[in-house]
Amino acid sequence: MITVNENLCKGCNICTEFCPRKIYGKSGKLNKKGVNVPVPENEDKCTQCQLCAMMCPDQAIKVDEKVDDADEN
Repeated sequence: MITVNENLCKGCNICTEFCPRKIYGKSGKLNKKGVNVPVPENEDKCTQCQLCAMMCPDQAIKVDEKVDDADEN
């Protein structure tokens, strides 16, 4: 549901600071810019407020709607 484009991310961590549910953690691996890219660690807590995507200065975050398995049937 949450996608972080590693190629666009500059590691500013604005998403981690502004996320009200503290979804993001550090990946531990470096992208081609040499920064730790944030990764969604607690996606199940995400309310899809899109604050992380709105605050990202590089438009590196995309939040898609949750798909409930019960809704697919």
